[in-house]
Amino acid sequence: MDKDENPDSKYGESRKYDPNFKGPIHDRGCTDILCCILFIVALLGYFSVGILAWSQGDPRKVIYPTDSRGQFCGQAGTPLEKKPLLFYFNILKCASPLVLLEFQCPTTQLCVDKCPDRHLTLVKAKFGKKEDHEYYKRYCKDGVDFAKSTPEILRDGLCPAMLMPSKAFTRRCLPALGTMKGGVVVVGNETTFDDGEGVRVNASEVLEASKKSNMAIEARQVAMRIFEDYTQSWHWILLGLVIAMVVSLIFIVLLRFLAGIMVWVMIVLVIIVIGYAIFHCYMEFASLKGEPGADVTIHDLGLQTDFSVYLQIRQTWLAFMIILAIVEVVIIMLLIFLRKRILIAIALIKEASRAVGHVMSSLFYPLLTFLLLAVVIAYWAITAVFLSTSNEQVYKVFNNSECPFSRDTCDPKTFNISNISAQCPDAECLFAFYGGETAYHRYLIVFQFYNVFLFFWCANFVTALGQVTLSGAFASYYWAFKKPNDIPAYPIFSSLGRALRYHTGSLAFGSLILSLVQVIRVILEYLDHKLKGAQNKFAKFLLSCMKCCFWCLEKCIKFLNRNAYIMIAIYGKSFCTSARDAFFLLMRNIVRVAVLDKVTDFLLFLGKLLIVGIVGIFSFFFFSGRIKAVEEAAPSLNYYWVPILTVVVGSYLIAHGFFSVYAMCVDTLFLCFLEDLERNDGSVERPYFMSQNLLNLVKKSNEEPKSVD
Repeated sequence: MDKDENPDSKYGESRKYDPNFKGPIHDRGCTDILCCILFIVALLGYFSVGILAWSQGDPRKVIYPTDSRGQFCGQAGTPLEKKPLLFYFNILKCASPLVLLEFQCPTTQLCVDKCPDRHLTLVKAKFGKKEDHEYYKRYCKDGVDFAKSTPEILRDGLCPAMLMPSKAFTRRCLPALGTMKGGVVVVGNETTFDDGEGVRVNASEVLEASKKSNMAIEARQVAMRIFEDYTQSWHWILLGLVIAMVVSLIFIVLLRFLAGIMVWVMIVLVIIVIGYAIFHCYMEFASLKGEPGADVTIHDLGLQTDFSVYLQIRQTWLAFMIILAIVEVVIIMLLIFLRKRILIAIALIKEASRAVGHVMSSLFYPLLTFLLLAVVIAYWAITAVFLSTSNEQVYKVFNNSECPFSRDTCDPKTFNISNISAQCPDAECLFAFYGGETAYHRYLIVFQFYNVFLFFWCANFVTALGQVTLSGAFASYYWAFKKPNDIPAYPIFSSLGRALRYHTGSLAFGSLILSLVQVIRVILEYLDHKLKGAQNKFAKFLLSCMKCCFWCLEKCIKFLNRNAYIMIAIYGKSFCTSARDAFFLLMRNIVRVAVLDKVTDFLLFLGKLLIVGIVGIFSFFFFSGRIKAVEEAAPSLNYYWVPILTVVVGSYLIAHGFFSVYAMCVDTLFLCFLEDLERNDGSVERPYFMSQNLLNLVKKSNEEPKSVD
């Protein structure tokens, strides 16, 4: 190697001194114009898909059950407004495999105002009391003539052969099943009964039919209960999120003035909070000793829709205790090994606190990011719902006897005068499912995929815009030689304007790369779900390896994108050039990256963990009714973990929003700090721009200009 050769040449040349460089370049041009045009065209296509979905979709298909004529039960402003429940003429037909294929029982379904509460056959209703006669007509088609014979009524599908005691279940009338001693299944008080056609039916057959029907709506049942919990607790959830916001803001303000003390307080409190959680899990584990059924394992329970069942067994609390203990040990060990590095990281956090203090508007920028992300998520969700409900109603022929047209599509308006009705007298044209054969319906899966892809692209673009805006503002702070006098008047607005005017294409380019990887991960997760029942071990292994590789790739791209955006904010170059410059700069200072940047990220993560832990513990005690003072105020819930989990996730997102400002500030100052060390040497001609604290951190100093006598 020649003496003059740069030992770091494989990672590019170090930054050279430039007397005209005073921070983010103002004289810049547009970058990655082609990708900007592509992004705009993609957005126009996205809006077109949304308009098409909104014009074709009908969310009522998700909200209301549908009868055999395709009408919505309980929809306001219709004749069926006061009939919100769906009644099955013959629940036994729900044992058909068609239920699982088409999510529709092959029997006549009717909208009713109330589920039947007694066992009654058509024969008894016709020749019995008048009140039975009128009661039975409520569960027949409109205009039924009881003067007809029973076989004629059943042949024409005007009435069910029998009624049995039922209960409303996700707006559907399903048999009121129970069990007697010995495990005998009963419907109402009967173990067997007449089906109205002289056949004795065992209640266990009804149970089997109900199970098949339940499988089609099990997910909806849980979703409805969760939705009900949200309606009961939304104001308390909102209060919890407001508290999380206040706690985060107080924490940030304290960090501004007491960075060193707050970091150590944060570390101690995190250890205490996790320690208390371990103690609570142990107390719950010990209190369940000797309780009936508490020693059942999670594997024996299987999947339960009532998740509170899991909290009644000892193994759940033992698992929580072990997981929390591992987390506690890992954190303590990291703190022991990184104790010297923590002192250095605290100095960097102090500098970030000063920068945030001089650019206070940066604390409110996450609100704009949150608002834009909310718009992106709402547009994606609404479009997805309208796309999924934009299929047409498909009717099929259902019959009891042999019929060549069985399961063929049909038109209910012309069915009674069609050739099918003449050849198959007992056949009916009933609503089957939502589908369609038009070109629009064939491309629905393509539209859904496009909706998901543009969701990722737009969400990543919003995040990138926030990162470029914040990094440009904090770079303005760092490269101001006399702080705060040389800081621009409105650094956030100036940086946001530069990002939108010149670098929309670069942001779209970086977001596109990340979105492609994320979509591939979604596809791999979908394939993994489909292959769960497969026996091919090699395919499972290969899929797991691909999922792991793409997870790592996504993390690497996020890291590179973040640093590329900082370079874009400072120098205004294209995405690829900025990514290369950032990568080489970090590689030339790889030791400092490991020592300073990552330890600082770890400390900020502990801060988020502390806020989530505090709010999560209080929400757990409140929603579980364990705070006696406000026990009556706590809402009555199906699953009290629903609001708790919502508050915990929301608190983390809120804390992450506030701390992301600090994290972006630290990363920006860190890259500027590395460039400062390469550009300058502390002489009068080339003074360092870093503050005195950072100069002390790296044991550097600026020479004092010589006074002229």
